[in-house]
Amino acid sequence: MATASDAFAQAGLSQDRSFLQRAWRSTWRFCRSYPLGAFGAAFAVLLVLMAVVPSWFATADPTAQVLRDRFQGPSAEHWFGTDALGRDLYSRIIFGARTSIIVGFGVVIVSAVLSTVLGVVSGYYGGLFDTVFQRLVDIGIALPGLIFIILFITAFQDLPGGQTVPIILSVAILIAIRLSRVIRSGAIAVREEQYVEAARALGAGSGRIMVQHVVPNVFALVLVSASIEVGSAILIESALAFLGYGIPPPTPSWGRMLNEAREELIRSPHLAIFPGLAIFFTVYSFNMLGDAVRDKLDPRLRGSR
Repeated sequence: MATASDAFAQAGLSQDRSFLQRAWRSTWRFCRSYPLGAFGAAFAVLLVLMAVVPSWFATADPTAQVLRDRFQGPSAEHWFGTDALGRDLYSRIIFGARTSIIVGFGVVIVSAVLSTVLGVVSGYYGGLFDTVFQRLVDIGIALPGLIFIILFITAFQDLPGGQTVPIILSVAILIAIRLSRVIRSGAIAVREEQYVEAARALGAGSGRIMVQHVVPNVFALVLVSASIEVGSAILIESALAFLGYGIPPPTPSWGRMLNEAREELIRSPHLAIFPGLAIFFTVYSFNMLGDAVRDKLDPRLRGSR
């Protein structure tokens, strides 16, 4: 005879199975509707795994120098060849994913929080505050981005964490300035809704209204913008590393690999091809994932592709 505990266990198992079935159906529908977005999501998961546990994928120590193996082309021993110091290029690209993921996700988290706060406050209050803030945003947008980042890194390079923190903060500030206008437009639309007027009439304060009503309703904009800006942040980090302002050696970085390959492009083109492909597929994947998320969350865009 079944007991009450057995009945609860069977009910819990049934709920778990139902949840897994719904998750599988949702995943399958997403893959079928947005194949490029599914590719981007799969590649993003692979990058995260490479960043968290690079030893699962690497075939050699990325910093080990074997001078007798300098400038070797792709082979069974070195899949992507070796660089000027005889280091395994494939393993360096695998470990370089950690740098790109840390910078990319760090920039997106900081910029998402900063742009949400600035955009929601500016859009909700409006008036003189919004006017002054938008003029400051205009100044920020007009700043030469690369020069600002380099100056910021130079000025704050002594922060804990080396150059990683200044890079994340400087790039996040630039992205947040631009995204704050997108969030502001959503906040302006939400503040005119009837449920906001009702909350205000019931005595809710501005802070409570922004946290409970405005922010949840602009979260889709934040999520879409963040998924797209990951690729931009990784591309900026690679450009900084190419110019010599990225994460200092011996930490592998895709941009620095391209910089080191400049003088050997004719003799050893693989030194630039493989890091370039890593950057290309990473940025492309996150952009495709961001487009799919945007189409999924914005009902106006469904069926337009």
